[in-house]
Amino acid sequence: MKLGGLGEDAVIAALLRGLPATPGVIRGPGDDCAVIGTPRAKLWRLLKTDCLVEGVHFRPGEDPRKIGWKALARPLSDFAAMAGRPQHALVTLAISPDADLKLATALYAGLRKCAAKYGVAIVGGETARSPGPMFISVMLSGEVERHLCVFRSGGQPGDALFVTGRLGGSIKGRHLTFQPRVEEARWLSRHLQLHAMMDLSDGLATDLPRLALASGCGFHLDEAALPLNPGCTQKQALADGEDYELLLALPPPEAFKLRILWPRKFPALPLTEIGALTGPSPRSGKKNSRAPHGYDHFA
Repeated sequence: MKLGGLGEDAVIAALLRGLPATPGVIRGPGDDCAVIGTPRAKLWRLLKTDCLVEGVHFRPGEDPRKIGWKALARPLSDFAAMAGRPQHALVTLAISPDADLKLATALYAGLRKCAAKYGVAIVGGETARSPGPMFISVMLSGEVERHLCVFRSGGQPGDALFVTGRLGGSIKGRHLTFQPRVEEARWLSRHLQLHAMMDLSDGLATDLPRLALASGCGFHLDEAALPLNPGCTQKQALADGEDYELLLALPPPEAFKLRILWPRKFPALPLTEIGALTGPSPRSGKKNSRAPHGYDHFA
């Protein structure tokens, strides 16, 4: 059986089957970050790794500074999804020996720029020869206060669904320059009772069903309400992926507060209500094969 055609979620489920439960793991695979600690600890440790592959996550010849930025910004977006505070990064770079040194140093310039903005220390890593495409992997660690940590599995029927920013058209360049919503996520978690949150990396049409399924809920999506980037269609907002915005679920009284507080704190960043979680149904969390769906490495 080949991986292609199975779908990314099915491949991951097969790889994780039989992994032993380990003491001290609050949350393992299945959320935006792994969470390490004890149930009563004030602080939990967050761990995340992410990678970029030339020809998959960026095109050959694109600005290496932007590639470096994206390499760190991707796991930072996962930290944002759990309201975490990033601290330390390890970087692995596999690159052809025929590549120009300027390319590698420019890539690290992009990494350093992102690290400086988000308070991350790059503390080591690995370099290796690659006979094929360039490959960059970043492992990120940090922490989150136990009472602030948000999982994607806490949604409840009746919760309002919101997204930050605008969606669609990332391939026009935004996928290399996006801003991880770390500050916004920590503010949200401090000031509101969030039930669930995740970042939109594979597209709303893929990630919303994941959040609903993890929460044991169905969902209603108002496609007409989707906040679109200029020149984008509803289908692109659903399916393009790599938006790296936040999708959050919270109860109606908190949604009322959010509508008032958000524009005061973040007047330049849109926040849009796009639907609600519902009770479980036979189709909860499942994709309609005729509907748009987001990016899938093994579709």
